[in-house]
Amino acid sequence: LELKRMSVSKDYRGRGISKALCGEVLRFARAHGYGAVVLSTSMVQDVAQRLYEGQGFRKVGAFSPSLLGAFLCFQIFQYRCDLPGGT
Repeated sequence: LELKRMSVSKDYRGRGISKALCGEVLRFARAHGYGAVVLSTSMVQDVAQRLYEGQGFRKVGAFSPSLLGAFLCFQIFQYRCDLPGGT
């Protein structure tokens, strides 16, 4: 299952909404037999990286999205959270 483009409005950040949404995605994935949840985030999204790592995701890869990105040393990080008992 891919978690894609999760965002919380600036007015509501810092209230645990992202953590709750991420937890709900993981519960949904487990309940429906998924083996893992994957996602991508940019290297500048430090808060998002800490959120995902705190929810059990681990960084499994990184890539530059373009030649310009590679020149600027900009990377997209790939994360994965394996779910016990999934297929």
